[in-house]
Amino acid sequence: MRSDLFRRNSIIALAVAMVLAVAVGLSAYAADKKAAPGSVFISDKGKFNILLDGVSIGREEFEIEPSGATWIAKGSTSMKTPDGKSSKVTGTLTLQPDGAPLSYDWAAQTEKNNSAHILFVNGVAKTTLQMQGAAPYNQDNSFGSPLIAVLDNNLYHQYELLARIYDWNKKGAQTLPVLIPQELTPGTISVEFTGTASASGKSYEGLKATTSDIEILLYLDSAHRLIRLEVPSAKVAVVRE
Repeated sequence: MRSDLFRRNSIIALAVAMVLAVAVGLSAYAADKKAAPGSVFISDKGKFNILLDGVSIGREEFEIEPSGATWIAKGSTSMKTPDGKSSKVTGTLTLQPDGAPLSYDWAAQTEKNNSAHILFVNGVAKTTLQMQGAAPYNQDNSFGSPLIAVLDNNLYHQYELLARIYDWNKKGAQTLPVLIPQELTPGTISVEFTGTASASGKSYEGLKATTSDIEILLYLDSAHRLIRLEVPSAKVAVVRE
């Protein structure tokens, strides 16, 4: 992964450049009953408060739910950075029960309105990007596996999906191909179980997601719902409300 993979318009961009970047709603038992047989996912719905150095700069609403033989994960984030810039991004990801993505649609409203549609076919991400005032642009990115982590800018519920496709029985460090759709950027990410993690006086299961220059900490409940996300080096925290 290139050294600037997560630096440009990603979580770190949110914290460093200030650009456009906990209550559990269901019991573990009730949520597990909603999981389709053979699926790595469970139904979830909630809101995240996005904090930069302890100050709220935005919120995300998200929902993960089954849809026939597939799963749909969708989220919407509205932000206003300290310099007064506002942005909104939405994303809808369709997945197979094993976590492999099938399609993804995103739309971002900043100074301009941009959007894209992505189809995942045999480990290839086929993107059609529509930027305001420009002709559609097509790009293909090839991966070595159909199991690709989609981690888009400022849509933090997608890190819960990352936690769901992590092999909890195997544990240890696991490397996955990753796509940042708004950047059209492919790469890899390593995910590792860190044991019990504490935050705000409560204990959670911890995962650490790393690239060559970024470390992201995930705090998950017993059903592996994302409760908190931190980028310590950037003073960013995303907390479930």
